[in-house]
Amino acid sequence: MLTKEKKQEIIKEFGKNEKDTGSPEVQIALLSYRISELTEHLKSHPKDTHSRRGMYMLIGQRRGLLNYVKKVDVERYRSILARLNLRG
Repeated sequence: MLTKEKKQEIIKEFGKNEKDTGSPEVQIALLSYRISELTEHLKSHPKDTHSRRGMYMLIGQRRGLLNYVKKVDVERYRSILARLNLRG
């Protein structure tokens, strides 16, 4: 579960300032955290299809944001992939 403290920590790490919640980097980082949490949940609950569908929807949202960043600025795209250890 994404706690308030963890969310603030992610925003501080990936945002331009502490109030920057709208930049694509912050949104991608928050989605990545939620996806990793759901992945761990699904390892112990493999038949939870509702959570699996929710995770796939989050993955789609993250992919859309990554495509946007890639289209706008390739260096920012490569940077966010490296910082989050994602494949491109």
